[in-house]
Order: sequence, then structure tokens, then C-alpha cells
Amino acid sequence: KTMNPFVDLLLFLVTLLYSYLEAFVKFFVPVRRKSLSGELVLITGAGHGVGRGTALEFAKRQSRLVLWDINKHGVEETAAECQKLGATVQTFVVDCSKREEIYSAADKVKKDIGDVTILVNNAGVITTADFLSTQDHQIERMFEVNILGHMWTTRAFLPVMMNNNYGHIVTVGSAAGHFVTPFMVSYCSSKFAAVGFHKALTEELSALGKDGIKTTCLCPVFINTGFVKNLR
Repeated sequence: KTMNPFVDLLLFLVTLLYSYLEAFVKFFVPVRRKSLSGELVLITGAGHGVGRGTALEFAKRQSRLVLWDINKHGVEETAAECQKLGATVQTFVVDCSKREEIYSAADKVKKDIGDVTILVNNAGVITTADFLSTQDHQIERMFEVNILGHMWTTRAFLPVMMNNNYGHIVTVGSAAGHFVTPFMVSYCSSKFAAVGFHKALTEELSALGKDGIKTTCLCPVFINTGFVKNLR
């Protein structure tokens, strides 16, 4: 038992070192990237942080954007920045903890804008506290947004991708979906679920022969988005 924290830390450092080495090699020998011009990209949680940064990168690559966020002011700010880069942007206020809102907004997107070809499931919430101090509603919301929201959006947009055998689904997980840490039991559990969802979906698409639908799982470490205060 006394060795477990050491082994966990060692595995984390090895993984981190491998990731940095891989990034270093790819910096000098970059992989060929596909064109994103004209792709219809939907990003959840686009009002700030990783979602906003992702939206700006797609805008630079001439993608058409559909931005979702629960915060109207935040998502409109992101849209304005993307429009300055020449992107076409549509915004929706959506609470990704509510399945009905997700399905309703998805129907509007499909009807009024078109078929989403790249889905970035980025919306997420976090509560940092010991497990027994975390409130029931906080646990429920983390799972509703961090994993169930991913499933509902994917179920909404995957059928057209399946019919066309074309698309890309991005799951924004977390390093906390691979390595656990105290005072984040519920969050880690939800992110382990998100990483598992990505892996299982990838395998299922392969088994169904849908090789034109790509998947990516992004697992960042701590990022200063304002979610976590006084990090130690």
C-alpha cells in the first residue's frame, strides 16, 4: 500500500515524458494535417478556456463554427473573436447537463445550418473537495456534463456521420481520466468515464467498418481557466 503513490507518480512521469518526447519529435517531423476549410465544427463549452481556444484555432483554419455554451455572454465573446478571423459563426445557449436542451439545439443546427462534420465535446465542470464534502447535486452535475452530455451530443450528430462515413468526434477528457488525485474523486470518475467512452466508441466504429469517422481524445493537465482555485 505504501508503494502505490510512488508507482502512480512514476507512471504519471513516464507518460508525461513520453508525451513531451512525442511532441518534440513531431515539432521537427510534423504529420500531414487534413484541411479543415469549410468543415462544420460544433464545440460545446465554447464560452471560455479550452473551448474558446479551440474555436479560435478552427477559425484560423477557415472552418464554419457552431458554438454552444451555458453562458450567453461568454459564447458571444468567443464568436466575436472568431468572426474577426473571418469565420462564419452561429451561437447557441445550451446547458449540456440537460438532454432535452442538447437534442433541441441539435435539431435546430441540423435543420437551419447543416450537417456537423466535426464535434468537439468540450463542456465540463469540476468541484474540488473531499468526497464526503462534495454535495450530491455537484456529483450529479459533473456526470451529467462531463460524460452524459458527451453521449447525448454524439447520439445527436453521429447518425449523419455514419450515413456518410465521414466525420470526427473529439472527446475532451483530462489527465484525471488516467491518474487519480485526492479531493477530486467525483471529477476523476467522470473523466475516467469520458476516456472510456472515447475508447469504446472508437472500437465500435472500427467494428462497424466506419473508417471515415475519426476520433480524438484530448487529456490536458491543469489549465488556468478559473475552474480550479488555489491549486496545490
